[in-house]
Parts: sequence; structure tokens; C-alpha cells
Amino acid sequence: MPAATRRSEEGRAQMAARFCVADSENGDRIDDPSEDALFMMISDLNDSDNTFVVVQPDEDDPVWFVSVAVLDEGDYEVVRRDTTRNEHEVTTSTSINDIAHDLTIWMAARSHPERPSQQDT
Repeated sequence: MPAATRRSEEGRAQMAARFCVADSENGDRIDDPSEDALFMMISDLNDSDNTFVVVQPDEDDPVWFVSVAVLDEGDYEVVRRDTTRNEHEVTTSTSINDIAHDLTIWMAARSHPERPSQQDT
């Protein structure tokens, strides 16, 4: 197989690989959630049967995760954990827009073995 064809197929395989998944308590799942998808999932949370969303790499032993859980009175608890960077942060917020935006930026900075590095692109 010509080298150009191999590179093209490898690129498609890398693009098809999931970086992470977002799962909510009610069973909703979104692969590689966008900021808008995170906003929608967090907006759908309630205090009875859909109380949290977890986003993490789609692998057996993820090294990072983020969760958003409903608290009383319209607050949300956001937990960010990254064992490779020794990070563990817990915050609260009332703005779904701010949470979705901040998480999108935070997740973009996470490493993943299947994702090409900045130098590879």
C-alpha cells in the first residue's frame, strides 16, 4: 500500500477514535461532547432522577474525569480530577454556561494516547 494511502487511513482512524464520553445518571451518553452538548446535558439535570453528568476518557482506567452534580437551590458542584497532573478541584457554580465553557477548555488540555499531539498536526 502506498505511504500516502496508509497515512490517510491512519488519520481517519485517529479522527474516528473517541477522546471522551459524557454520561448522565439517566443513561444519556454523548461521545466527544461539545460545549453546547455539555450545556444541554447539565441543563437536563434535576434533583430526583438525573442528578449528575460525568465526562472521562473512553478507556478502562481513565486518568482524568470531571463531574457536575445538582445541589440544592440551583447550584452545581463541579469536580475535576486528573491523576497525571495531581489535580483535584471542587467548585460550585450557578451558571450552566460558565460550567460548560470552563469544562470544554479544561478537557481540551487533557492528554490522551489516541489523540495526536500538537506536534503531530
